[in-house]
Amino acid sequence: MHDDRKLTEERIHRMLRDRIRPALRPESAPLALDTWHGTSAPVPVANRGSGEYRGSGVGVRWGLPWNTTWFRLRGEVPADWAGRAVELVFDPGFDHRRPGFQCEGLVYRPDGSIVKGLNPRNEWVRVSEAVAGGEPVEFHVEAAANPVILGDHSFTPTELGDPDTSGTEPLYRVERAELTVFDSRVEQLLHDVEVLDQLMRQLGTDEPRRWEILRALDRGMDAVDPRDVGGSAGRTRELLSPVLRKPAHASAHRVSAIGHAHIDSAWLWPFRETVRKVARTVSNVLGLLEEHPEFVFAMSQAQQFAWLERHYPQLHRRVRSEVASGRFVPVGGMWVEADTNMPGGEALARQLVHGKRFFLDEFGVETDEVWLPDSFGYSAALPQLIALSGSSWFLGQKVVWNQTNAFPHHTFHWEGIDGTRILTHLPPVDVYDSELSAAELAHASANFAEKGEAGRSLVPFGWGDGGGGPTREMLARAERLADLEGSPRVTVESPAEFAREARAEYATPPVWVGELYLEFHRGTYTSQAGTKRGNRHNEHLLREAELWTATANVYLGLPYPHERLDRLWKAVLRNQFHDVLPGSSIAWVHHEAEREHELVRGELQEIIDGAQRKLAGSGSTPLVFNGAPHERDGIPAGGAAPATEPDAFVELAETDEGFVLRNESLRVVIDRRGTITSLRDLAAEREVVPAGSAGNVSRIHPDLPNRWDAWDIDAFYRNNVTELLDAEEVAVCEDAADRVVVRVVRSFSHSRITQTLTLRGGAARLEIDTEVDWHESETLLKLAFPLDVHTDRMAAETQFGHLYRPIHENTSWDAAKFETCAHRWVHVGEAGYGVALANDTTYGHDVTRWAKHSGGTATTVRASLLRAPRFPDPETDRGLHRFRHVLVPGAEIGDAVREGYHLNLPSRTVRGASSVEPLVTSDNSAVVLEAVKSAEDGSGDVVVRLYESSGGRATSRVTTGFAPVSVRATDLLERPWAGGEIEHDTTGFRLTLRPFEIRTLRLERT
Repeated sequence: MHDDRKLTEERIHRMLRDRIRPALRPESAPLALDTWHGTSAPVPVANRGSGEYRGSGVGVRWGLPWNTTWFRLRGEVPADWAGRAVELVFDPGFDHRRPGFQCEGLVYRPDGSIVKGLNPRNEWVRVSEAVAGGEPVEFHVEAAANPVILGDHSFTPTELGDPDTSGTEPLYRVERAELTVFDSRVEQLLHDVEVLDQLMRQLGTDEPRRWEILRALDRGMDAVDPRDVGGSAGRTRELLSPVLRKPAHASAHRVSAIGHAHIDSAWLWPFRETVRKVARTVSNVLGLLEEHPEFVFAMSQAQQFAWLERHYPQLHRRVRSEVASGRFVPVGGMWVEADTNMPGGEALARQLVHGKRFFLDEFGVETDEVWLPDSFGYSAALPQLIALSGSSWFLGQKVVWNQTNAFPHHTFHWEGIDGTRILTHLPPVDVYDSELSAAELAHASANFAEKGEAGRSLVPFGWGDGGGGPTREMLARAERLADLEGSPRVTVESPAEFAREARAEYATPPVWVGELYLEFHRGTYTSQAGTKRGNRHNEHLLREAELWTATANVYLGLPYPHERLDRLWKAVLRNQFHDVLPGSSIAWVHHEAEREHELVRGELQEIIDGAQRKLAGSGSTPLVFNGAPHERDGIPAGGAAPATEPDAFVELAETDEGFVLRNESLRVVIDRRGTITSLRDLAAEREVVPAGSAGNVSRIHPDLPNRWDAWDIDAFYRNNVTELLDAEEVAVCEDAADRVVVRVVRSFSHSRITQTLTLRGGAARLEIDTEVDWHESETLLKLAFPLDVHTDRMAAETQFGHLYRPIHENTSWDAAKFETCAHRWVHVGEAGYGVALANDTTYGHDVTRWAKHSGGTATTVRASLLRAPRFPDPETDRGLHRFRHVLVPGAEIGDAVREGYHLNLPSRTVRGASSVEPLVTSDNSAVVLEAVKSAEDGSGDVVVRLYESSGGRATSRVTTGFAPVSVRATDLLERPWAGGEIEHDTTGFRLTLRPFEIRTLRLERT
């Protein structure tokens, strides 16, 4: 037989494009179109009549950036369409390549009830299955003129992300508004041909199945009557039926297809717009659930369900009904799909607490998975937190984006820093918004790493990021691909069914230990410093607010502000969404996040101040409140006592080389450039700064990643560096009995750096406060500290512990970690000696080693302070920023932990009558009390969350300021947990913890 494959494939493509698809809607009739150009803020449907509709039509320009326009579409079904299926088609100017990233609409009936959402892949509204001729039609469309921010992945700077700079010209033009006849015969033929065509093109030319499908399609095209596609559809489908009925091979990969719509809670649109995206998506999903009994849809993010409940109660009621039936499945168990690198330990726990509690209270559903397909890498603390939340498995995705190393597993056990293992799945389809195309399914099968041991993977299908969700076309593909030769078997089912089957077929999966580091998007540890600062500060203020109000509740009987703290926690958690805290959203989102953080900060300060004043009582004695979990300057952790004058000294001398600062522990030399040329640990008799080096050096690098500007730092940034060594001012600005402060001022380009370096009497640490008035573009600012420590690894704090990362480049996996995330501290050490660098707001770090001329190696720790990417926010980070660092020579890990907490939880002085005894304390500094609060059920019980911080086993006597009736272990949600009741007495109890173990304890009160 002659090879006519290309000719036949071209024929199929042309017939689909020019004959079959157009025949889906063989007749049409125009609609009358009226327009009301609304305001920038969404107008509730009940108020849509407050504006004046004006007659317009196809071709009308509409949509100022971020504004809302209401359209009214009216018409009459032609009499000769009686008995036929009729759909309205409205295209307000869609770019069909970008569902979810542009204009969208929500369709209402005249009575205000919601019909469905409109997007570029869903521009129809069913009028009737069998319409009566002459029937009037009227629908209203709330259309959002969301600008296209990310066009063709060009990363071109745009001012469209800020409503104040987005312009005043309409963005869109109405292209179509009409009634159409919908021919279901053609629809079914179209799905048959598309599925077979896609499948055929994925098969090798040496496979008989490809040729079998090709010949069947060729015969089918012969049967299509281009003058009456609908009339010939039945005969054509009969010819295709034999190849569609052939079952999949017994060994075919199995796909659990789960309807989904990953909706970014904020990204290239503000939170406000996501509320509407949720409504559009959910309304479409509810329609599909009514029409397709086999359909199952999974939706994550409790926040989005809460928005639906508040703003769209009619949709929420329908969702509740479908959740009860098991077909609309809440998943994920988190308040939002959060970043997991930067939220603090308690915040990450509260993501699970608030998410799971919402689903339990609202739907009676205990979610069993954590669902984070789009977060930028996954913290090694997560497995333990997942288990402690009462969940049992994890779904991720993003590490398949690695730039350097292909992640080796898709189904595996993930082991966290404490040894907890969690079943984990990374869908090998490599997307979280599949169309269920043959190409995607073939990739999932070929890509699946566990072939031979397991044969099942999960595919989330439905338009995502900007929402939209599954379509009827996707469900038609799923139906045809359920059991089809040449394709994986596709079953539409719930995530729980997938997890059950995956466990059953793969009892001993491989184990991955430690973080799931994403070799990509490393700039997210630094971008949008203001958002990160607000998050860090409010996490610690929330800790203090809970501690002091719980203490006041127990000691004084003052009411605990449950509802207020719940609201404030949710505000912080919402802004930990994986495109907000990482700094990868438009300007609008970050302006809003920073304003909200400031409001939260003010309210938390008010709560803390009120509780401390009540605890202090009436008096004039200065009382120092220590909210940190370790004793400080004689003040007990979690308590308050009169301030004491330290028995310490500090000296200052000026020499030719600069200023020499000295106390009992350290001797520091600051040269005329404002750099640290010597830092001598007097107790250890050791110089910390390598000979010929200098610390506290500000360095700037060109920051021009290839793609994803706000997200990425590419390794070649290191090829060019400028050290800012010229100083306008280096002078002593304070010389007191208890401290010496040196001020350093530098100007460069359009920016200015002002620092104070402080040495206090009795302190074995040097404090460095940095203020940057930043007006740069595409520039990375780092603060560098060369240290005379020989090591091949660093320790970095993560949630509820720390992890070690290599600082050499032995392998590609090591080299890829050239920029990493740390929380309050990093530590580098050799046997017997280490140095810690603690911070109050930064996350990005790089640590390198280098050969000294005198032999051996030294280590340089650099903190990333600021970036200035231009996309998606062209003004990223412009303005004033403040950073605090503490350099601690001779530090062990425990010292780093203590200094990190002290720096982030500064003491507070309140005038009062007498000391305040701590509510709960630990006598082992390695056992850290992360949270002390009142129980969520309002019982007045005290809940304590603590963890082992050093990486070793630890026993602690936990002392209470009240006599507990009982002490019980609980999960994160304060429910009974393994371990049960703990033996105690009237003043406390003893605990033994494994390395990095987290324990939540409920202390019952009378």
